Amino acid sequence: MSSRRDFLKKSSLLGLAGIASNLVSNNQLNTLENIGEVTNQSNQAFKLPPLPYAFDALEPFIDKQTMEIHYTKHHQAYVDKLNATPSTNIDYQSTDQIKCTHIDNTTTSVIRNNLGGHYNHSLFWTLLMPNPEGKPNTPSGKLAAVINTSFTNFDEFKKQFSEKAATHFGSGWCWLVYQKGKIVIETTVNQDNPLMRLNLKNPLEPTKYPILALDVWEHAYYLKYQNKRKDYIENFWKIVNWQQAEKLFLEVEKL
Repeated sequence: MSSRRDFLKKSSLLGLAGIASNLVSNNQLNTLENIGEVTNQSNQAFKLPPLPYAFDALEPFIDKQTMEIHYTKHHQAYVDKLNATPSTNIDYQSTDQIKCTHIDNTTTSVIRNNLGGHYNHSLFWTLLMPNPEGKPNTPSGKLAAVINTSFTNFDEFKKQFSEKAATHFGSGWCWLVYQKGKIVIETTVNQDNPLMRLNLKNPLEPTKYPILALDVWEHAYYLKYQNKRKDYIENFWKIVNWQQAEKLFLEVEKL
């Protein structure tokens, strides 16, 4: 696909060069060729988002080596695979969140897995924040009130979320999602997420919007915690970015 685009692009430039050969200088023609090269280099539908903190910023709860590998190897791999995949019917001009809502059981696994991996991680990074001293970290504002209403209190919510994350079999994610006036905890396998329209009993079911996410793939914690997923989950609560979760909640509540 990319070689065909390159051929067409260069053919267009050569055609233009032939027409303009008596009108423009060689330097100007070289400039046209350079423009074509820059266009080709930037023709990437998906990009790795900037990490909002240094690799060691989440210490001592997530170690530097894990963050660096997780971000530069695992997340980058999802982005690279998406960009190497031939075009599909996905609207590449839409947000990654909207793209995920177009994923269903007929979507190819390469798009489903890698788009999910890219979106999930992009969201996950923003929902973490440095807290090196391990200071108390709880939600506030409207999200805190809704959590208290839905789960009795924050401790009960934390307990239920932690249990679901800890007992999820194999690789996947644990989520707090908003769906049409209520918040619920759920898990997904592999790189699936609640936005995707998978295995729906009712095709008109309202979209589920993530407002909190936890990666429970082993690559997210194994270097530091080995098989102690519960310890990883317990320390996750110390670095949750509740301000970002509140922002996400307020945005989707309006939809």
